[in-house]
Amino acid sequence: MTHDHGKSDRDKVPAKFANKGGGQSPAERDGGKGSGRGEQFKQHTTRTQKAAPVVPNALDRVRKVAQSDKKVQFTNLMHHIYNIDRLRKAYFSTKKTAAAGVDGKTWESYGENLEENLRDLSERLKAGGYRAKPVRRVFIAKTNGKQRPLGVPVLEDKIVQRSTVEVLNAIYEVDFLGSSFGYRPGKGQHDCLDALYVGLLTKKVNWIVDADIRGFFDNLDHDWLIKFAEHRIGDKRVIRLIQKWLKAGVMQDGRVFETDEGVPQGGSVSPLLANIYLHYVLDLWAQQRGKDKSRGEMIIVRWADDFVVGFEHKSQAEKFLAELKERMLKFKLELHPEKTRLLEFGPWAIHNRKKRGRGKPEAFNFLGFTHICARKRSNGMYTVRRRTIRKKVKVKLFDLKVEMRKRMHQPVPKQGKWLRSVVDGHNRYYGVPTNKQALASFRYQVVRRWWRSLRRRGNRRRLSWKRMEPIVERWIPHVKLHHPYPLRRLGVIT
Repeated sequence: MTHDHGKSDRDKVPAKFANKGGGQSPAERDGGKGSGRGEQFKQHTTRTQKAAPVVPNALDRVRKVAQSDKKVQFTNLMHHIYNIDRLRKAYFSTKKTAAAGVDGKTWESYGENLEENLRDLSERLKAGGYRAKPVRRVFIAKTNGKQRPLGVPVLEDKIVQRSTVEVLNAIYEVDFLGSSFGYRPGKGQHDCLDALYVGLLTKKVNWIVDADIRGFFDNLDHDWLIKFAEHRIGDKRVIRLIQKWLKAGVMQDGRVFETDEGVPQGGSVSPLLANIYLHYVLDLWAQQRGKDKSRGEMIIVRWADDFVVGFEHKSQAEKFLAELKERMLKFKLELHPEKTRLLEFGPWAIHNRKKRGRGKPEAFNFLGFTHICARKRSNGMYTVRRRTIRKKVKVKLFDLKVEMRKRMHQPVPKQGKWLRSVVDGHNRYYGVPTNKQALASFRYQVVRRWWRSLRRRGNRRRLSWKRMEPIVERWIPHVKLHHPYPLRRLGVIT
C-alpha cells in the first residue's frame, strides 16, 4: 500500500482512470484494508509533506471503518501519528512538572524551540529514524510495604506515545467491551464501581471470583502482544513503533537493562497495550462463557489487571476459575494466589452462611473500597455496602503525618489550604453512599493530627480546642457524598 506522505500521483489522475493499474479502495485510502464502503469514507483533503492542520474528521473516518468491519486491518495509520498538530497537542497534554527521562529534557526546555523540535520529530517518524530511549526506573511504595516499579520515558517518547494512543483509540474504543474500564477515554473508576454495584444488585450473583494477575505489567509477553495488535494494525511502521518501546530497555543506577517481557508502567502507551492484551486473553473469552445462560448468569468488571467476576452457581464459578488459570498460563500470565479467591456473596449468602454456622459473608476489595454483603436497616433488603479500605486510610494518614512535620512551621492559612485539598480530594473519591462513617473518621483523624502539630509549635502548646475549632471550620471541609446511588445515576444515564 502506498504511503500518504505527500500528494500522490494518484490524486492527479482523472477520475475515470483512478482505478486502473493498482488503484486503491476508499477504505484503504483511509487506512483500512478490505472494507469496500464506497465514497462515504473517501478523504477529500489535500495531503502535503508540510505540517498540515489536523483534519477534524480524519480519525472519525477511521472509527467508522473500524465500527463497520470488525475484521478490517488498518494499513495506513502512521501519517496520523506524525502529524505536527497532533504532536503539538500531545506535547501540551503532557504534565509540565513531570520528572525528566534519561536525557534530562524537561517540558520547558523542549518548548523553547517547540516548532523546530516537533518538525524534526515528525520527519524522523516519517523517515523511520525515530529511536525510543530507555525509561528511567523509579520505585513508589505500595500499601503492602512493597515497591512498585515505574518507568519515566523521555519527553519525546511521551509525545509520540500520546499521539499514537489517540490514533489507536479510534480503532480500539470500538472493539473494547463494556466490561473493560481501565484507562479508557470517558471511563473512570466510579463508572467501573457503579457497574459492579448494579451487577451485584440486579443480576443473580451468589458467588464471586475476585482475581488479580501477578505482576501483569512486568510479565506481559511481547510476542503475544504483537500478534494481538496485528489483528487490527496492518501498518508495519506502527507495529515497529510499538516494538521500539517494548525493547527500549530500562535504566537503573546508571545501567541499561534489556526488556524481553513486560511494559513499563508510567508511559502513555502502556495502559492501551495492556488493554489490548487482556481484550483477547480475558474479555472476549469471558464474554463467550457468559452467553450460555443455561449454566446461570454471569457478570464481569475489569479495571486494568484487577477484575471481579460474579456467578449464579458455585459449580459455574469453580469451573471458570479452573479454566481461567489454564488460560492465563497459555499466555504467559499467572493469577496471584493470595489475591485471587472464590467467595460466597449475594442476596442468599447471609442466610445460607448463618444456616451453616459459617458467620457473615466474606468481603472483597476493589478499587479502594471494601465491598460488604449486607441488609438495609429500613426494610431488611439485600444491599452492598462500600467502605474505604482500612489499610489505605492507615497509609494515607501516615503519609500525611510525615508531610505535616515538614510543614510544621508554615503559616496556618498555608497549612489549611493544603489540608483542605487533601480532605476534599479524599471526599471526592470515597464520597459514596454507605461510606459516610468512614469519611467522618478520616476527617476526625486529620483534624486531630493537625491540632497536635500546632500545639507543638513554640508557645502554642496550650492551644485549646475552643481556639482550634474555628480554624478547623475555616479550612477542613465537612463530609460530603459526591456520588449518588449507582442505580439512580445509571438509571438517569440510561
